[in-house]
Amino acid sequence: MTTTSVTDAVTLGQLLAPLADVDDRGVWFHGEFTSWREHLADARRYAAAASSLLDEERPPHVGVLLGNGVEFSRLFAAAALGGFVLVGLNSTRRGDALAADAALADCQLILVSPETAPLLPEVPGARTIDVSSAEWTSTVGAFAPGDFVPVESDPQDLTMLIFTSGTTGDPKAVRCSQRKFAAPGAMLADRFGMGPDDVAYLSMPMFHSNALIAGWSVAAAGGSSIAIAPRFSAHGFGDDVRRYGVTYANYVGKPLNYVLQTPPRPDDADTGLRIMYGNEASAADRAEFTRRFGARVVDGFGSTEAGVSISRTPQTPNDALGPLIAPVAVVDPDTLDAVEPGVVGEIVNMSGPGLFDGYYGDEAATDERMRGGVYRTGDLAWVDADGYVHFAGRIGDWLRVDGENLGTRPIEAVLRRHPDVSDVVVLGVPTEIGDAVGAVLVADGVDRAEFDSFLDAQPDLGPKQRPTRVWIVDTLPETATFKTARSALVASLGSPSWTS
Repeated sequence: MTTTSVTDAVTLGQLLAPLADVDDRGVWFHGEFTSWREHLADARRYAAAASSLLDEERPPHVGVLLGNGVEFSRLFAAAALGGFVLVGLNSTRRGDALAADAALADCQLILVSPETAPLLPEVPGARTIDVSSAEWTSTVGAFAPGDFVPVESDPQDLTMLIFTSGTTGDPKAVRCSQRKFAAPGAMLADRFGMGPDDVAYLSMPMFHSNALIAGWSVAAAGGSSIAIAPRFSAHGFGDDVRRYGVTYANYVGKPLNYVLQTPPRPDDADTGLRIMYGNEASAADRAEFTRRFGARVVDGFGSTEAGVSISRTPQTPNDALGPLIAPVAVVDPDTLDAVEPGVVGEIVNMSGPGLFDGYYGDEAATDERMRGGVYRTGDLAWVDADGYVHFAGRIGDWLRVDGENLGTRPIEAVLRRHPDVSDVVVLGVPTEIGDAVGAVLVADGVDRAEFDSFLDAQPDLGPKQRPTRVWIVDTLPETATFKTARSALVASLGSPSWTS
């Protein structure tokens, strides 16, 4: 099989064309099966129906405020075939903030469900229709699949707007072209040997990039089937893997950890699951998931913007992202000079934007992302003597302690060793002369004296890395993609549990 690079010019239409007549593979949802032939025929009817409701003088943007399901998949396929530009609206947002997202994305039409409709106030210039309503059913029913002819798309054509997860601020609408889905889908399908006998499991939110790029598009490229879960469920994961014969699943954030907290079953290693692909899983969770389920866990580094991608190799140390391979570099954010091994810097793409197509309606944010002519991830890392990249946090989380720049992630890794700490976030606490190191611990019954003794015993915790402000909490706020919502966490904090 020919390997397809993530920069090759391919389109979703090219991936879907071989599936138009396929009857023995398709989409599973709630135990019901729809063949690819039927699914793509429905997508063409949806494309015709939605297009009939759009003003040709305005951007053809269709907002989707729906949970995971076959409806979302049809609408994404309709956009993939060139029917309109899909706008994934985050169903964890509410009220004016959600309406502002839809307005920023220039949505003409917004499709909702009975569950999501109450979340959205009126959006000026947008028509809102419930996909379960007679209005939408009759509109779709007025068209046959042949009424819409798939567009001969260019790889650069805008297909979807996906909002960033908003872990540290307001979400931005990322422009996602045909190539952003199709090229990684083809590359990953080839990398993992996806084929007609595979079933890809989608439980991550479909309004986000992980489900559509690392799941849906991979299945389409491999000619595989898809099993869609309404939402991620740690307890439901094992049931669905067995029910649908899942061989491939994608994740982002903490799902592996949540699955591992469920009781083991005697046949966990015999389910047929062979690949778990995602990012931000801990080394301990990756190893335990592989031991328990017999699946290969491949954890990479990337983002919705897709300007930089780092992949693990078999030789990559457990605590590293992968080898540093040009054009990716770790540099001083001010000078763009490569940093020495062991020194924290910013991960950048020195060759340009990669697959980043810019932010919709926010040229200033796009320019800032490409400041200096290189793609800036805003992520910190250091490179070890063997050339492997180690994540060190976000630039916004960069601590300045006694004149030294510190990343938060290495400190968090040390604090997670404490047996009573189940999760941790390290943050900077502003002082008159820089930052103090603060630690928010998800823990039960941590004794201050014992914790201080624990810190004393950690050989790789430098004096400047030692937390001097500690909060004990029950849970951490999360985004829909299981990342810690740092801005919400900071806003919720009161006085520290103790100060050193």
